[in-house]
Amino acid sequence: MVTPCVLVLSYAFFERGTWGGIEYNFTLDNFARVFDPLYARIFLTSARIAATAAILAILIAYPAAYAISRAPRLRQPMLLFFAVLPFWSNYLIRTYAWIVLLNREGLFNNLLRSLGYTGEPLSLLYTEAAVITGLVYNYLPFVILAIYSTLSRLNPELMEASRDLGAGPVRTFLRVTLPLTLPGVAAGGVFVFVLSIGNFVTPALLGGGRFQMIGNLVYDQFLTANDWPFGAALGMVLIAIMIILLFLQARATSRASGERAEA
Repeated sequence: MVTPCVLVLSYAFFERGTWGGIEYNFTLDNFARVFDPLYARIFLTSARIAATAAILAILIAYPAAYAISRAPRLRQPMLLFFAVLPFWSNYLIRTYAWIVLLNREGLFNNLLRSLGYTGEPLSLLYTEAAVITGLVYNYLPFVILAIYSTLSRLNPELMEASRDLGAGPVRTFLRVTLPLTLPGVAAGGVFVFVLSIGNFVTPALLGGGRFQMIGNLVYDQFLTANDWPFGAALGMVLIAIMIILLFLQARATSRASGERAEA
């Protein structure tokens, strides 16, 4: 893992050759170009899409993980199996399946017609919503597992004590359950954000090239523009963002675990 990263990082400090390739002349211009308003806008767009996907994944995964954790103990492995079942198929196949579902002659538009809709087919594919849907679908099992792991370790006596002290189900959830499971929520959210912001397959297939994310930009620099130094600089900035987020999430989880241990 370290060797490819070091190799890519070294390319970021050299110049692009006239006909592509690398000229080994030291420069910092590649990192300066990363903060050009054009590329900064792509970074912000990627962050917004990734953050939206992470939030939606948490909103969907938390009820699912909560339901699994409250199911009878013998049924929980089966429910977790169904939650991770999509991972049994290839990522590309799962993404292409959404193309079949969302295109103008796809399942959703045919369903609307069967319900009496007579207007023009809805343009669901090649939109930002389609990209977010694909990201949420592909990474949702990670969030379910992260949240379930924290819910399954909760001491049920804490909820019983809350109810004995007069708190209702909603207040118990907001004041006891949710705060104690925030490390799992944070882990799942950061995981989806980190994977989504660097994703280039889903935006290319479900976005139709209309929504360029930073992953697509890095891909294009290496394989289309043949500007390896600039692509390396973009990749290293993206890796730095991911490492910072994972570090902050790990620190927050460690602090929350320490506070629970002291309590």
